[in-house]
Amino acid sequence: MKAPAPKPLQGRCAIVSGASRGLGFEVARHYLEAGASVMLCAREEKLLDESCSALRQVAGPGQAVLARRADVSSSGDVDALVAAALGEFGRLDILVNNAGIAGPCGRLESIDWPQWIRTLEINLFGSVLLSRAVLPHFKRAGRGKIIQLSGGGATKPMPMQSAYAASKAAVVRFMETLAEETREHRIDVNAIAPGALNTRMLDEALAAGQENLGPANYRRLLEQKRDGGVPLAEGAKLAVFLGSAASDGITGKLLSAAWDSWQDLPKHLAELSRSDVYTLRRILPGDRGMAWEDA
Repeated sequence: MKAPAPKPLQGRCAIVSGASRGLGFEVARHYLEAGASVMLCAREEKLLDESCSALRQVAGPGQAVLARRADVSSSGDVDALVAAALGEFGRLDILVNNAGIAGPCGRLESIDWPQWIRTLEINLFGSVLLSRAVLPHFKRAGRGKIIQLSGGGATKPMPMQSAYAASKAAVVRFMETLAEETREHRIDVNAIAPGALNTRMLDEALAAGQENLGPANYRRLLEQKRDGGVPLAEGAKLAVFLGSAASDGITGKLLSAAWDSWQDLPKHLAELSRSDVYTLRRILPGDRGMAWEDA
């Protein structure tokens, strides 16, 4: 009888932030099904404990599911989280930067400024702090995977949601920059655009109301809520791929879980390494058939 094929994340150990619900929980579940051990973190301890208990039902022999309350914008919490993961696992292979909040909705001059700053602290600074904390261990190992969750704000304007949009654009450029810094250490750093998800963040945005979102945005989000959005599993599957050996050498890319043929990317590794596809770049007049610069 032929032995079963090894799972894509067999024996790997990961930290997944914002893992108590939504996409983070789904990523953690898919990681366990793919053979990994996971350390979950989130700010709400009760919900985190409940999620940890549920995920332990998925874990197989030799897999561990750990949980630690942490605010990713706190360097002390982040350092303690990484130390705890290394202490329990003895190794660390993957970081999934998923923790994020929707932030305040409304026109820039009227929104709550501390809330605007807090959005950047969690969405951007949290990703930077966690990445910074795992890098020494990844460099010593000579390999590692950092997976950053992006969002619609990275690639298009999001009126009335300026904090969220700015933070998501920033984490993508941070990801691209870190990918270049760590390429020689065989550390792959990529971002996932998971699509329009029906999660807590959608409910928070809708709760802000039409007045703070604007009529067009409010209608769009209501339609998304009604239609169901992109399944969480799409982003989780891409997170498994980016955490696995199958994606080795793919780095500095923003990939859409719903629209890109990411399963085929290993066939195009040489082309990807010398191309700016799947990245944020400035569009010139010539790119749109306008001859202004040639006049």
